Amino acid sequence: MSPATTTTSGGGAKPPLPTTATTTVAKTRRRAGEHEDAAGCAGNNMISHAAHHHNSQHRTPAAGGALRRRIVSCAARVVMPGRNLSGWILGALTLLAVSTAFVKISLMKSFLQVHARMSPNDFLQLPPPSLAADGGAGGGRRRRAAAVPDTHFSKHNETCDHYQKNETCNHYQKDSEIWRNPLSDNYTKCVERSSRDTRLQNSTNGYILVHANGGLNQMKTGISDMVVIAKLMNATLVIPYLDHKSFWTDPSEFKEIFNWQHFKKSLEDDVQVVEALPPHLADVKPLVKTPVSWSKPGYYSKVILKLLKKHKVIEFTHSDSRLANNGIPDPIQKLRCQAMYEALRFTDGIEELAKKLVSRLKENGDHYIALHLRYEKDMLAFTGCNHNLTKKEAEELRKLRHRTRHWKEKRINGTERRLQGACPMTPQEAAIFLEAMGYPANTKIYIVAGTIFGQNGLNALQEKYPNVYSHSNLATAEELEPFTNKHNQLAALDYIVAVESDVFAYTYDGNMAKAVRGHRMFEGFRKTINPDKKYFVRILDEMDRGELTLKEFASELRNLHQNRTGGPNPRVVGQAPKLEENFYANPLPGCLCSRR
Repeated sequence: MSPATTTTSGGGAKPPLPTTATTTVAKTRRRAGEHEDAAGCAGNNMISHAAHHHNSQHRTPAAGGALRRRIVSCAARVVMPGRNLSGWILGALTLLAVSTAFVKISLMKSFLQVHARMSPNDFLQLPPPSLAADGGAGGGRRRRAAAVPDTHFSKHNETCDHYQKNETCNHYQKDSEIWRNPLSDNYTKCVERSSRDTRLQNSTNGYILVHANGGLNQMKTGISDMVVIAKLMNATLVIPYLDHKSFWTDPSEFKEIFNWQHFKKSLEDDVQVVEALPPHLADVKPLVKTPVSWSKPGYYSKVILKLLKKHKVIEFTHSDSRLANNGIPDPIQKLRCQAMYEALRFTDGIEELAKKLVSRLKENGDHYIALHLRYEKDMLAFTGCNHNLTKKEAEELRKLRHRTRHWKEKRINGTERRLQGACPMTPQEAAIFLEAMGYPANTKIYIVAGTIFGQNGLNALQEKYPNVYSHSNLATAEELEPFTNKHNQLAALDYIVAVESDVFAYTYDGNMAKAVRGHRMFEGFRKTINPDKKYFVRILDEMDRGELTLKEFASELRNLHQNRTGGPNPRVVGQAPKLEENFYANPLPGCLCSRR
């Protein structure tokens, strides 16, 4: 009997006890088997489906059972890796890769099947940019245009409030449709005169003295008309006297606001301009005359010319609106534009500061809106508009209106005026309008106006648009010092900044709005928003009553103003000159010609 075996009490042989050597060999074999099983599991996972199917056709039942036991063993090792952690991780990654590939193939197959069945009508269709009429000839209530999904109004403004930290918002602000000029249809300025229209040197029928009345822009349009009137009568124009008694009581003279030498030089082929009457006429008493408003050229070339030849000097007490808008020969209309937009240049000091303000607004490639917010004391008193004001403020306006003698209307219903669209927008209404038009909260706004009336001032506008500027906070105290109490010179600053703006929007169609609007058309149809205030007030009140959602309000407003952005639209002759479109607000036809 060998020493390695022992006998049990039943006479059988007991298995030998494991020695240290045999135990080591067993452990080594078990580890090797584990690695082989893990490799086998991993290998089976990488076997292609085709190869697996081929092998299954030649497999015996015993081999099939062994394979099933092997798969079960592999699955158990994946779920419970034990000491074989690396094998478990490898198997999990392999399983993830296979399942991901399967999902991708399935999704691509589904997409191709759906795409093959789609037509162009399956895509989102936006409503046409027009309001359809509902009802027939009975003038039924208009049908609302479907609200255009608008990321600008409903979502973009929320994300662009801090645009300095958001490059997407900055890109939107600079390159969006909201800054784009309207199509000009190949129109260009045309003010060239023919040789036969050139003035004969040293020939004059007399001298005209002019008292230009009103604020800066009213005086500008009046002086431009006086240039034309002098041309019609072959008269010499003396540098005009400016109004010092209007609401602003500005003491500035012509030479302090306008570059008089440029004015004289640029008109020399049409009208002779002098600084004063010649010595031999210095003591002549002029014929004082108030020209008839909205007159045709014949009134001056026939009626007034006879008086001029007789008296040699005529003094016109007023200059505003003394020439008709329409029915004027083209050479005369061209001279009006030349005088208004080219000859009446401001002084170098005004021009230089204005250029600095424009440069500051456009730094870093930014855009800006020039907003003519005519919510000022004199305009509110004149129009009788007191919406959004306190009773005390409204009473203050009423007293001013009754004190001003040349304002004919004294009793005015401000509520009716607002519903008629005849009131300036309030700062709050202006903010709502710009937001609905798609301008984000980061937009730079330059206020083209004097002091805003009312205890709340610009608060409502600044709450939505914090980047609000004016000459008061954009220029330094040193830069503004020469303009102290010179309201017309400050208005000249604002005029230039408005003409050079990326977008000009006005809330009241006054003299400033007309002058800037026409000048921007003359310079290439720069974007100018002309609000339909009557419609705006109506749908704004509807939204306040809950009859319109915010998106519906914005959609309707933008649809309405698609063709109110300063594009070429010929001036329409009205039933009365006072009610028709002003020539200086729209110099087409007259000074703008098509290249075709």
